Amino acid sequence: MTEVIGRRERKKAQTRKALADAALELFLERGFDQVGVKEVADAADVSVTTLFKHFPSKEALVFDQEADIETALVDAVRGRPPAHTIVDALRKHILVDVAAAPGDAFLRLTESTPALREYGRRMWMRHETALARAIAAESGAPENDVACAALARFALASRDLIAGHENPRRAAEEIFARLERGWRTE
Repeated sequence: MTEVIGRRERKKAQTRKALADAALELFLERGFDQVGVKEVADAADVSVTTLFKHFPSKEALVFDQEADIETALVDAVRGRPPAHTIVDALRKHILVDVAAAPGDAFLRLTESTPALREYGRRMWMRHETALARAIAAESGAPENDVACAALARFALASRDLIAGHENPRRAAEEIFARLERGWRTE
């Protein structure tokens, strides 16, 4: 069944997209710190009040796909092929996420701007609870299982290590192999 979206919801989505697109264009052109929210609102032909109805902060304008990121993380766990472990599904998902970034203007913007870099990391880690719940559901554990929460936290935090490594694939393989088998070294 197809969900019918009303005119008001479509208009809100259009305004949100116009704001995010205008912000990204201005930020890429001039730099995040050199652009004010009023300029973004003017470029999208809305008021600053309207901008803040759609985005709680200037940084949020850059990361307008947060809900999609969480959905993709949860889907990676829930939609994995039957023969794949949860850890393997997370490794593959994070590798795809990291592989999509090199040379990307968006990544250069976010990594070269301290406020955006920090916001992006906090945003990524905000998905910990949803991911932990998905892991728990898929493994038959209680929703608040501490081991599932730990796996979610370690998997999410590993993204920075993987992205910053000279060989991201090798880093992901090493990190997730350790998560899969535990911390024993003998």
